[in-house]
Amino acid sequence: MCGIAGLMYRDGGRVSHQTVARMCETLVHRGPDDQGIFVDRQIGIGMRRLNVIDLVSGHQPIANENEQIWVVFNGEIYNFQDLRMELENRGHKFRTHSDTETIVHAYEEYGPECVSKFNGMFAFAIWDSQRQRVMLARDRVGVKPLYYALDDRRLVFGSELKAILASKEVTTTLDPEALDTFLTFEYIPAPLSIFREIRKLPAGHWLLIDDHQVTLHRYWDLERRAESDCRKPSWDEWQEEFLALFKDAVRLRLISDVPLGAFLSGGVDSSAVVAFMKELTDQPVKTFSIGFDDPSYNELPYARQVATTLHTAHREHIIKPDIVHLTHQLLKYLDEPLADVSVFPTFLVSKLARQEVTVSLSGDGGDELFAGYEWYVAQQVDRYYQRLPAAVRTRVMPRLCRLIPPSEHKKGFINKLKRFIEGASLDPQLQHFRWCLFLSNEKRQACYHPDFFATLADHDACDRFLHYLQHHARADWLWRDQFADIKTYLVDDVLTKVDRMSMANSLEVRTPFLDYRVVEFAARMPSRWKLHRLETKHFLKKALASRLPTPILYRKKEGFSIPMKNWLKRELRPLMEDVLSSDRLKREGVFNPEYVETMKREHLAGSANWSHELWALMMFEMWRDHYLTAA
Repeated sequence: MCGIAGLMYRDGGRVSHQTVARMCETLVHRGPDDQGIFVDRQIGIGMRRLNVIDLVSGHQPIANENEQIWVVFNGEIYNFQDLRMELENRGHKFRTHSDTETIVHAYEEYGPECVSKFNGMFAFAIWDSQRQRVMLARDRVGVKPLYYALDDRRLVFGSELKAILASKEVTTTLDPEALDTFLTFEYIPAPLSIFREIRKLPAGHWLLIDDHQVTLHRYWDLERRAESDCRKPSWDEWQEEFLALFKDAVRLRLISDVPLGAFLSGGVDSSAVVAFMKELTDQPVKTFSIGFDDPSYNELPYARQVATTLHTAHREHIIKPDIVHLTHQLLKYLDEPLADVSVFPTFLVSKLARQEVTVSLSGDGGDELFAGYEWYVAQQVDRYYQRLPAAVRTRVMPRLCRLIPPSEHKKGFINKLKRFIEGASLDPQLQHFRWCLFLSNEKRQACYHPDFFATLADHDACDRFLHYLQHHARADWLWRDQFADIKTYLVDDVLTKVDRMSMANSLEVRTPFLDYRVVEFAARMPSRWKLHRLETKHFLKKALASRLPTPILYRKKEGFSIPMKNWLKRELRPLMEDVLSSDRLKREGVFNPEYVETMKREHLAGSANWSHELWALMMFEMWRDHYLTAA
C-alpha cells in the first residue's frame, strides 16, 4: 500500500527530482516506510511505501529487465503469484517477490489490457520510455484513488489532491458544479474534483498520455441481462457458488507479510468477513470495534456477540473524542469536502486497529451488492405510497411531518417517517436518489447567494446520477438502483472515506466483497432474492445462516454513524457559529446568510434536523480556509 505521484512534461520540459520529492512528502501518511523516485528528462514518478508484501526487495519504482518500463503502484494485486507463474512461463525474469513487479511485466506482455489480468485494488502509473507515454490505471470498482491534471503542456498525477498541489504546476480554482453536487449528495463524484483543473480517473478506466495524444478507456463494467434471458440455477447452486467465491476472496486478502485483522461492527457484512477469516486461519482473528456513550449509536454489544461466537482476539473502545480538534485533524486528510459523518468512526477504528496490525479487512460493499440499504426498502414502499391521493402526499403528509419535531435518537420511527415523506415528495424520476439527496432544487436556490447561483446556470447535480439509473434499461428497478450506487455512492463516498481515514493511520484496508468476481456474481443474481418483500440482504443472510448467530443476521440495520445532530447543538456549536457566521458568509458571497441562519436556529431549537445541510456547509467553509483562503 502506497501513495504515488508524478509529473510528465509534454512540451519538452525537464522534471526536477526536488519537485517529485516534494509531491511524495505530502503522502508520507500513506507510506511511512520507504520512498522511491525515478526521474528521466521529461518524466518523474515517485511513491511512498507502506511495507506489506516483500518487505526486503519490494522497493519502488520497479522496472522491467531492460529498464525501459517503470511503474509506481498503490494497492495490492491479490492474484500476483499465479500471474507471476504465467509471466515466467512466457520468459519474463523477476528480481523481487513483490506483487508490484507483476504489473510491469504484465504491461510488457499484454500492453494496456494487462489491467484485465489483475484481481486487486490498485492505482498505478507506468512510464514506457520506448513509446514515450504514461499509462494511468485504476481498479475495476475504484477502491484506490487517482487524481490528475492534464493540458497540452504537462500531466500531473497523485493518489491525493495535495500531491498535485505540491507540484506547483497547477493553478486551482473552485469548480461550482462540484460544490453544487457536493452539497446535494455530500460527496463529489468522479470525474469531478473540487478544483476545476483536476479530475479523478474513473474506476475501471485507464488513461494513456504521450506528447500528442490522450486516450481514456473503460476496460471493465458491470453488465446484466434481463432475468428472462438468464439461466435459472437453483437457490442451492447460487448459494454454493457465492460461498466458494467469497471464501476465496477472503483467502486472497489474507496474503501478507505483516500482521492483519478485521473491523467488526456486529453487522452482517463485517461479521461474514470475520467468519471466513476464522475458517482460513489457525490463529484467533484480531478484531476491532468502537462505540459511543449514546446507546442509540453504540453497536458494541453486537460486535461483542460476534467476537465471542467466533472466538476472536477482540479490542473495543468507547469514543469520547475532542470532536473540534478531530474535525480539523481529519480535514487535512480529505483534501476536498466530504460530508459523510462516518469519517469520524472510520478514522478512530483505523487508529485502534493500527496499534496492533498493518492490514485490516472490512465488510464494505455488501450493502450495495446485496441490497442492504434502507433506501431500497423506501423505494419499494413508495410504489404503494404513490397510490394515495396526490393531495395527501403533497400537502397533508408533509405538513403533518413538519409539525412533529425530530428525535435525538439515531433513527427511530419518527426520523424514518420524516425522511421518507420528504423523499417521496421529490421528483419521481430521481428514483432511489430521492432518499439520499440533501439539497433539493427548492433548497438550492434558497441556500446560495443569487450571484453565485447564477454561475451554476442550468447545472443539475442529479444528471450524472440519472445516467447510471438509465444504463440498464432492461433490468429491474432494484438492480438499476444498485448499479447506480456502485458507480457513485460506493466509489466516491464509502471507498473514499475508508481510503483516506485508514491511510491517515498508515493502515491498509482490504474489501473481500469487492473482489470483482463477487461483484459480477451479485450482478447476475435475481433481485427478488436480495430484497425479499421488505427484508434486505435476504440471500446473504440465508447463505450465512450456518456461520453467524441468527440475532446478528436479522437485527435492525444501524449503519456506521455518529450523533452529529446532537454534537451540533453542543460540542460543535461554537465551531458552527464561527464558520457559518452571517458576516463571514456575506463577505464570501457563496451562500445566503439568512437561509443559513434559519437552518441554524431551527436545528438548535430542535424543531428541525438540518444536520446534513449544516455539516456539509461547515465542511466546505473549513476546506475553503485550508485550500482557497490560505492560497
